[in-house]
Amino acid sequence: MNDISTEQKETEKLQTLKKLAATVYLCQALTFMLAGFPLLLGVAINFYKRNEVQGTWLESHFNWQIKTVWITLAGFAVSTLTLEMGVGFFILIATIVFLVYRITIGWFALNDDKPVKKW
Repeated sequence: MNDISTEQKETEKLQTLKKLAATVYLCQALTFMLAGFPLLLGVAINFYKRNEVQGTWLESHFNWQIKTVWITLAGFAVSTLTLEMGVGFFILIATIVFLVYRITIGWFALNDDKPVKKW
């Protein structure tokens, strides 16, 4: 009887963490409307709860989301610095496409209860 209770608690914990990962993907998507603030909020959630997902299939999502933020922030910074040279706009577009791609791939994998495949 105790094993069922422990298993049920673990399942509930994973469901809560899955909802948290979905919230972070939503934050990343809202970045386009709210000038980047949700991107930072989402990564803060990732870092705060990172230890709780270690060893689960959700760990790949948290790592994916964190890596997405760092690369996106770097892309935004480089595009800003190179805007005057004429390349910044193209780097910005590539960064936005990258962000949309990472949100989409992660979201679909999360909804299928699968880890994100690395690239």
